[in-house]
This record gives sequence, C-alpha cells and structure tokens, in this order.
Amino acid sequence: MSDSPPVRTALYEEHVALEANIVDFHGFELPIWYSNITEEHLACRSNAGLFDVSHMGSFKFKGKGVLDWFESIATQKCTAISPGRCAYTHFLDNNGFLIDDMIFAVVSESEILGVPNASMIPVMWDWFTSLLPEDGSVTIEDLSPATSIIALQGPKAKEICETVLGIENHVGRFRWANIKENKLGVNGWIQGTGYTGEAGYEIFIPNSDAPKLWRSLIDNGAIPIGLGARDTLRLEKGFLLSGVDFANPKLEENEFLHRDSWETNVPFGLDVGHDFIGKSRVISHDDNDHRWWGIMQLEKGPFPRGGKDVEDLDGNLIGKLTSGGPAPSLDRTGIGMGYIKSVSPDDEVVIVASPKKKLRAKIVRPPFI
Repeated sequence: MSDSPPVRTALYEEHVALEANIVDFHGFELPIWYSNITEEHLACRSNAGLFDVSHMGSFKFKGKGVLDWFESIATQKCTAISPGRCAYTHFLDNNGFLIDDMIFAVVSESEILGVPNASMIPVMWDWFTSLLPEDGSVTIEDLSPATSIIALQGPKAKEICETVLGIENHVGRFRWANIKENKLGVNGWIQGTGYTGEAGYEIFIPNSDAPKLWRSLIDNGAIPIGLGARDTLRLEKGFLLSGVDFANPKLEENEFLHRDSWETNVPFGLDVGHDFIGKSRVISHDDNDHRWWGIMQLEKGPFPRGGKDVEDLDGNLIGKLTSGGPAPSLDRTGIGMGYIKSVSPDDEVVIVASPKKKLRAKIVRPPFI
C-alpha cells in the first residue's frame, strides 16, 4: 500500500462541483456515484452516461514490426487488425497465467495505442519493456500522466458526440481516429470502445482539454456516472474486472484467481492459431476444468457476491464466484460470475449464500442482457 496521497484527475474539481461521493480507487480520487448507482446505471442504458476513466493508462508502442512483436506476447492475432481498428487481448506470463487484459488500437503498421488497467500501469510497463527487441526496433511511451480519458456510453452517445465534437468525429464500434478540428478546439483521439456494453466512445485528450469537454458533454445531455454503476454495467455484460475476476500471481496470493484465457471463457481476444507467451497452458485444458460462467438466481435471497461457493444439486463443491450483485436492468435480479467446472448453460446449481442459506440458480453464458 502506497503512503502517497491519492491522485486527483484533471476532472476532480468538476466532480466536486457536481457533489459527487468521491472515494480512493487504486490511488485515484474518483466518484463512486453522483445521485445513486441504480439511477445512473439505468441512465446509461437508456440515455448517455459520462465517465471519468482517467485512472486508466495509455501506452504508445512504435517501430517497424511492432504488430508482429505485439502479437508474439498477446493472445489476439494482432496482425489481422487493420489500421483504424481496435481489439481486445490478454497478456499471459511465462507460466500461462493472465497478467492483464487490454483494449488496443492499431494506428498504423508501425504504431499501436494500448489502455492498461489503472492498478496495472507499472506492472505492464515493466512487462512490456522486459520483452522489447534488443535491436531497439520497438519503443514504448507512457502517455498516462498527460492524458485524460472520458467515456461517453449509451443509446444517445452518438447524438451528443456529434453535437459537441461534430459529425466528422463519430467513429464506429471498435474503430479509432484522431480527433478532427472541432468548435471546442480539443485534440487527441477517439475510440468506439467502452466498458458498459453500450455503443459509445472513449475520448483521449490532454489534461488541459478535459474540463471543457466534460462540461460541454453534460450541457448537451450526458449524465455523469460513477464507479459504482460502471461496475454493475460491466457485470450485466459479463466483462472481466482485473484484480477481481483474475489476478496476476505476483500481486495476488489467492490461487483461485490465477487463470488463463481459456479459463476466463471470454468469446473474443483469443486466437490459438499463432504463437504467444503462455500458449501451452491455454491449450492444455479439458472440458471438465473450471471456466468462468455467469450465474443467475432463481429465488430471492442475499445477492451473489465474490467468494461465495457454488455447488451442484447433490451438494458437491463445483466452483466459486468472483463477482456478483443485483442487476438494475433485470429488476435487481441477483447475478454473478465465477469459475465453475463441469457445467453448461441452463444447468441448475446452488449458491451457498451463508452457512444456513443456499439459493437455487442457473448457469448463464454472459451477457445477461
């Protein structure tokens, strides 16, 4: 645990002005909510939510052959991603365990932009730099300290983005582009990516441009949303959370969270048709091993939470949850995710909510909505 005070993003004063409930999140002072989690969650699903995700990192990889190099350490077949597109990948250690996941954008054949998770910025920096080609053909630059990231997500995100930045700055799903000239005079780049499952954008801009862009997006209908709803939104869509649903063995002693890409059961980002660090573990499993599944309660009771055991109908322990809670989009039905073995979608199982309370549930392949 660091003794340093938490970092304030360039939007900190904006959050204070909106009377946000601010918490220390991985060393950053960020809003957990502005009004309440459920209200903000539903606003993102029906309107457009605005998130300060400036705690996330931003790395630039450059050099001749950068795509081939990146592909050799990533589970994604990066050379198949054309310039102007984004993709999702995992990075595994030499034993095949997941270090971190990442969205990256292919800017050109010689440049990639990647977004490491907040608490993993120094870890991933060290990992990438240790693997750089000895001839210096690939370099890395950490843009994180100078870069703010604003996420605009939801059905009305496109309308608001075009009003504020102009129609020429719209990008499609999993596309990337430099920000073109606009009335606010902001610069940077924009991606059609996000962590809510909704259509929208992640906008990368210099810290000095962040407040005026934030205010303009709100003035044109975007609703500020905190980390609480960000978590319930990603839970409904079945997105992994670094450090909660998987963890780097060097940072987390809980071996249950030491997983590889096959075990996370993510339907994108893994291509075993190329060689990459950790591949041998990924291809070693059989169908009876633990995999990451969704689970939905069939009766009322305590909501599913990380760490709760899952049993089959005969009382045998078959897994454990890593994430869980009420789903606002499903009338607060209890949903969760975790590593469970020997199951298929619609199988009925039991969540051990407490020593005296067990709840019927069924296996679901996320997303839940």
